[in-house]
Amino acid sequence: MMKSEKANKGIDKAPHRSLFKALGFIDEEFDRPLIGIANAFSEIVPGHKHLKEVVEAVKQGVRMAGGVPVEFPVIGVCDGIAMGHEGMKFSLASRELIADSIEVMASAHCFDGLVLVPNCDKIVPGMLMAAARLNLPAIIVSGGPMLAGKHNGNTLDLSAVFEAVGKVQIGGMSEEELKEYEDNACPGCGSCSGMYTANSMNCMTEALGMALPGNGTIPAVYAERVRLAKRTGLKIMDLVNKNLCPKDILTEKKFENALAVDMALGCSSNTVLHLTAIAHEADVAIDLEKINEISERTPNLCRLSPAGPHHVEDLYQAGGVQAVMMELSRGNLLHMDELTVSDATVGDLLVGVKNKNNNVISSLENPKSKKGGLAVLWGNLAPEGGVVKKSAVSPDMMKHRGPARVFDSEENAIKSVLGGHIVHGDVVVIRYEGPKGGPGMREMLSPTSALVGMGLDKTVALITDGRFSGATKGSAIGHVSPEASEGGPIALVEEGDMIEIDIENCKLSLNVSEEVLNKRKKDLKILEKVNYGYLKRYSKMVSSASRGAIVDV
Repeated sequence: MMKSEKANKGIDKAPHRSLFKALGFIDEEFDRPLIGIANAFSEIVPGHKHLKEVVEAVKQGVRMAGGVPVEFPVIGVCDGIAMGHEGMKFSLASRELIADSIEVMASAHCFDGLVLVPNCDKIVPGMLMAAARLNLPAIIVSGGPMLAGKHNGNTLDLSAVFEAVGKVQIGGMSEEELKEYEDNACPGCGSCSGMYTANSMNCMTEALGMALPGNGTIPAVYAERVRLAKRTGLKIMDLVNKNLCPKDILTEKKFENALAVDMALGCSSNTVLHLTAIAHEADVAIDLEKINEISERTPNLCRLSPAGPHHVEDLYQAGGVQAVMMELSRGNLLHMDELTVSDATVGDLLVGVKNKNNNVISSLENPKSKKGGLAVLWGNLAPEGGVVKKSAVSPDMMKHRGPARVFDSEENAIKSVLGGHIVHGDVVVIRYEGPKGGPGMREMLSPTSALVGMGLDKTVALITDGRFSGATKGSAIGHVSPEASEGGPIALVEEGDMIEIDIENCKLSLNVSEEVLNKRKKDLKILEKVNYGYLKRYSKMVSSASRGAIVDV
């Protein structure tokens, strides 16, 4: 029995069928699977402005295979537009709304299967969380990456524009050239062109086996993206007919595969938040120690922007995510027998796959580095861990010791950085920006990019209980837990305290005696921020970043 029959079969469902017929349904359609298509299209997110075309292709595929496609909307925040102001508080928080809204729509209307069409930062994990929670046959097809921009014969992307702001501030670039960057960095639709969070998570959909090969890297403007969407529409019908569901695919071994691919690609540190949250919905336990274990044995094979000169379109031309997985498989670093939505195993999909460019995807024998692109740091400043994208850290900053410069908000930190008050050797500490305290765990791309633009990224570190954009580079350590609003040690740091960072050995230490810290804790007054509406509710329900900032009440 199809799930949709609960809403359209039998004499007692005549009123329901009447409403379906108000939508234009005919009787023959009640005998076919009802496929919900979650479309994150909007006119405010560049990565989503073309999703109508992608969804139309999905619908064609569904109809070709004998299904009935039904489209419904999903919200999405553009992290770039929300960056550096109050809007960023809503970005991570929107992930829960996305998952919840899909659960509501799919459950209320008895869909037999789901095609999830996202593209940008929180929309991809939100949709994967919903898929795991509902455990209906489901598949992802994203909108694809933006092409890199061009300026004076060189490639350009969004992170370069953020960094250019800092250059203008110190006289290293004119406002006229900044305007040229602004005009050329983002040439059209798609998720921003570097290995930022959106593209990182789209690549993870392949590694998790929840999307067809190519989903992570086929550029948004290529016809191949439309063809992929049609094939996805065909494939959901196959999944429905076989009742192959997300929890059949999202196993513990599949998450280990995803983390290995994450390390090889040098993905955004946000993948730690999202993979742990998706795993929670799939009833799979992932702790932060496992991330370091996988990083220790997995080489970093790619250095895409902001860690290097290449962009996702270059990864696509080199063979995409599947070519990265092929390299890892040669070192027995993947579970090859795991099933995917292609109804084939990981090993089956890698047959015949080749690495077409060793400059973009290094071989296993000659990696960019012998260890993975992410690391979780531990110590008395981060008892529950902090995360750094170490593939984007200068070798000079893998170890650093410096005085704390303490700020209780991102705005105050940006003002100090752009005002020239941060000097070589400092450790900028931004707190009360965690999941609860922010609330919403804002990304800190504005201050980190300003540091880069001002030439301070090789001598200044930044630590926060907030998080970082995938476009961030430098010694930027986020997700520090417990957060300040929960009385974590980051709340006890005072101006001038010495902080030691040792990324290779995964250590983050505050050089203050336990006796002094205990006294500070007794005198601590937690900073309470004024919240209202959704953020007020969110701050009361959200967990620590160490658990993926999930809402689990």
